[in-house]
Amino acid sequence: MDRPSKFLLALILGALVGGWVVPRVTAAWQPPEIAPRPITPRGELAAHESNVVSLFEEASPSVVFITTLATRRANYWSRYATEAKAGEGSGFVWDEEGHVVTNFHVIAVQGVSGAQVTLNDRTTYDATFVGASPENDLAVLRIDAPADKLRPLAVGTSHDLRVGQTVYAIGNPFGWDQTLTNGIVSALGRTIRSVGGRDIEGVVQTNAAINPGNSGGPLLDSAGRLIGVNTAIFSPSGASAGIGFAIPVDIVNRVVPQLIAHGKIVRPQLGVMIREQDSRGVDGLLINQVTEGSGAAEAGLRGLQWDRRGNVVIGDVIVGVDDVTVRSLDDLHQALERRAPGDVVNVRVKRGDEEVEVPVRLTAPGGF
Repeated sequence: MDRPSKFLLALILGALVGGWVVPRVTAAWQPPEIAPRPITPRGELAAHESNVVSLFEEASPSVVFITTLATRRANYWSRYATEAKAGEGSGFVWDEEGHVVTNFHVIAVQGVSGAQVTLNDRTTYDATFVGASPENDLAVLRIDAPADKLRPLAVGTSHDLRVGQTVYAIGNPFGWDQTLTNGIVSALGRTIRSVGGRDIEGVVQTNAAINPGNSGGPLLDSAGRLIGVNTAIFSPSGASAGIGFAIPVDIVNRVVPQLIAHGKIVRPQLGVMIREQDSRGVDGLLINQVTEGSGAAEAGLRGLQWDRRGNVVIGDVIVGVDDVTVRSLDDLHQALERRAPGDVVNVRVKRGDEEVEVPVRLTAPGGF
């Protein structure tokens, strides 16, 4: 048989053998049908899980996402400007008039030109500035949203909180919306420094995870009531390290109505002028002058006087107001902030070698 004939025969045999072998091999490698495993019924959620789910579903529509905006130009000579995101944080609906509470430091971004508030249903509204208290790190915005979209949070109290009770934080960490974390009240009565340079007393410490973006969001108790405004974390890395702080709701509930009404805190006054510089080294606050017709004047408080030779005679030195020991203007702020015009406070003053207590009627507005 010549070479072409042998090649043709081999080709025919190969085709016959291949046609017999390949289908069998192919059939042998078909993957077996594997059915999914049957689902095991879960049953009802545990009671504590159901409570947390209900708490989140009830509270989350009240929590908002705040974006601050800043005007940007391509260069100094550009005629065109655009608004770009300057920062972000959290907040919550205070009332059905559209007032939104957040931290002052959330909106106090350098170069900020405006803010937007995004509700839980992802609708976004331009916000107007209502008022702020930098010393309490609180601010109020307002949005023109329909009343049926505004779900104010239930307000609780913070004076009766106990270490160990469960708390929940809702906010927008790292720009992620509607995040729930939980923990406990880790400590009470903490003091932190506000962006306004004053100490905030009675701060709630929690181990509920609080991260950048959570600022301004609510801290809730197990009944879903507002008990604080998440404001800061203690962390070298800037992320949650299990130590977070919240402004107690008793302060919030006192400050926010004033911000809505006046745009600022209107503190009652004693009717005295303090010589702050001359108070250095003095165990208290040195009264420089008493305002005529004020509660301090009616109570007989004394400012600086001069003798016949022109020498300064020190008058009263304020060392306490009610149960607050006064060593600085911060202390005096704290004591008066809890009061309203018309209230009577007991002012302890050092007068010469004696310490006396004088009842003083507070008047308004502002100052001391």
